[in-house]
Amino acid sequence: MKQRYFIELVYNGTNYHGWQSQHNAVSVQEVLNKALSTVLREPVETVGCGRTDTGVHAKEFFAHFDVVDGSWFIDHGTLLRSINSVLPNDIAVKRIIPVDKNAHARFDAILRSYEYHIHFEKDPFKNGYSWLLRDMPDLDLMNKATKILMAYTDFSCFSKSNTQVKTNNCKISRAEWVKTDDGIVFHISADRFLRNMVRAIVGTLLMVGHKEIEPEALRDIIQSKNRSNAGASVPACGLYLTRVEYPPTS
Repeated sequence: MKQRYFIELVYNGTNYHGWQSQHNAVSVQEVLNKALSTVLREPVETVGCGRTDTGVHAKEFFAHFDVVDGSWFIDHGTLLRSINSVLPNDIAVKRIIPVDKNAHARFDAILRSYEYHIHFEKDPFKNGYSWLLRDMPDLDLMNKATKILMAYTDFSCFSKSNTQVKTNNCKISRAEWVKTDDGIVFHISADRFLRNMVRAIVGTLLMVGHKEIEPEALRDIIQSKNRSNAGASVPACGLYLTRVEYPPTS
């Protein structure tokens, strides 16, 4: 009988074509599967909590996998060191957790949170980890628009076209711009996200912040359900998956 485990990891997405395995491109999932299979000495296929786009980072990401022999789990510290030693430096495993055989990293998640980072002065240490903008947008206007954002659930206008999903409905529970010492950060949390959704939302909100459109224009954009009416997607470098939440276990 197989035992199911959740694995918690973090990664710098710069060198990867997103989380999900695909033909002719290196993904985080592909690299992780290979490392786990090498260390555990049996074929391992992981299922992720979602899919991040090319170049997007993850400060917290969960996946699950099944294995026949769980005896290696006894020495958890040695196991983590072994897995991390064969992973590249831009992927790190934090925890491996035994779970019920029906637990699912994707379908059991109840909340996901992202951040988008923007800075305004050239900084070599932020290159690839934050988006450099020239002009500071109006945060008050953008935060007025985020309140409108949370009044809706159908976000077809922010979804990448031709995606195979049953619904474009998402329940956003937080959407807020925050000023930091050296830039601004957009925080957003929802029960689920569509492909390219956060980057499209940020691009549209920046149109508001730069006074190209009024905050109220967001209503027409959302109600149109048309991706071409929303703003351009911002670069992936500033986007981080920061938290994935699951129901408490008894």
